[in-house]
Amino acid sequence: MDREYTYLNCLAELGVGGAHPGGFKLTQDILSTEHIGKKTTVLDAGCGTGQTAAYVAQQYGCQVTGLDHHQLMVEKARKRVRPLGLPVQIVYGNTEALPFADRQFDLVLSESVIVFTDMPTTVQEFRRVLKPGGCLIAIEMVLEQPVSPQKLAHIKDFYGVSQILTEEQWVQLFQKAGFQSIHSEKYDLQFGVQNVPDFSLSEDVDVKYFEMLEHHMIMFESTKEILGFRVFRCKTV
Repeated sequence: MDREYTYLNCLAELGVGGAHPGGFKLTQDILSTEHIGKKTTVLDAGCGTGQTAAYVAQQYGCQVTGLDHHQLMVEKARKRVRPLGLPVQIVYGNTEALPFADRQFDLVLSESVIVFTDMPTTVQEFRRVLKPGGCLIAIEMVLEQPVSPQKLAHIKDFYGVSQILTEEQWVQLFQKAGFQSIHSEKYDLQFGVQNVPDFSLSEDVDVKYFEMLEHHMIMFESTKEILGFRVFRCKTV
């Protein structure tokens, strides 16, 4: 695949918000059960267009930092939050080397981000920047059943990921990073107007990116017995 036409570049050019499984509605449902107050410090790691970061700041009045490694996403996130006057800072950075001090955040949100990175390094970084008693909430793709090497290679190539983990492998990854309390929850995908992604299109978007988005939807349908997702809540002590 041409390096320019990657799945992540597609999301950036189309400005897809809520691109993770379950969409923005799932994000709202998850956060509604968390104890978030005005003094809570939140890191939205891999913030994309800033949809979640803006929502958290608006809904809970707390300080939110959004970080992304794609410059176009950073620009679109800043454009989203700037006119709202919210306590949100959007920064360019890499989850594998977070530009933050140890024990800085109460809550780290990671919505379909870890799988696109060097996973052990990113998870260790999330653990490092969390305060004692802090929580990582991660929404991630999981392999639900064995699949042929050829099919798995096709999926990994399209999304640009090095591996797809089972639920058990994810739990082991979080444990190795030092998280003591790990809870995973399976959600059934419900499609409706509430979880349709929002879009912030770049000017003169290459038509190939629309074709890639269509390919993603076809692949999603054809692999829904193979791929699922979990919401992981990982606590520090």
